[in-house]
Amino acid sequence: MRTLYYVIVLLISHSVLYAQVPASVPATGNVETFPASWQGDWTGTLDIYNGKGKVQSVTMIVEIHKIDTSKEGRYTFGLVYGSKEQDWRPYELVPVAPERGVWKVDEKNSIAMESYLYGPKLLCWFTVQGSRILCTYEKTGDDSMVFEVLSGPEKEISTTGNTKQGEEEIPEVKTYPFSVFQRALLKRN
Repeated sequence: MRTLYYVIVLLISHSVLYAQVPASVPATGNVETFPASWQGDWTGTLDIYNGKGKVQSVTMIVEIHKIDTSKEGRYTFGLVYGSKEQDWRPYELVPVAPERGVWKVDEKNSIAMESYLYGPKLLCWFTVQGSRILCTYEKTGDDSMVFEVLSGPEKEISTTGNTKQGEEEIPEVKTYPFSVFQRALLKRN
């Protein structure tokens, strides 16, 4: 019962706090500066890890620039792994509900994924071909950004709980495995 109580308290407090934010104050805290304050070419090394440690490193660039011809507030959101000749992904960042921190990353190939600006982080969580993937971009200073990807199979590795201990109802908890972690510390050029 204690676990269920804490989950309910957490959900209620989150709802109450979010509801108390005045309409004139963005819930994400920095909506008005994103993506303008993120503009530039961010470069660094992407390190790729599995359970045994680092398995690969590759140069990475994130390109964020206002699209001059756009009246919708679109920005480029290009990703480069290695070099543009090797792996260039000319995506675009599209406003959906910027006042609530909601954007889309348009991959320009019929895939467009909602992304969420929460504080200093842009978050995108999706599944593809049986993998669950969380991508985060965090602006950690005027000229630094941390990019991370956590991924693993979409199928749970274990299920526990779903029982009663004394008077306490224990909820079911599913655990998902990780297969890859990627991290890059990027600097604005």
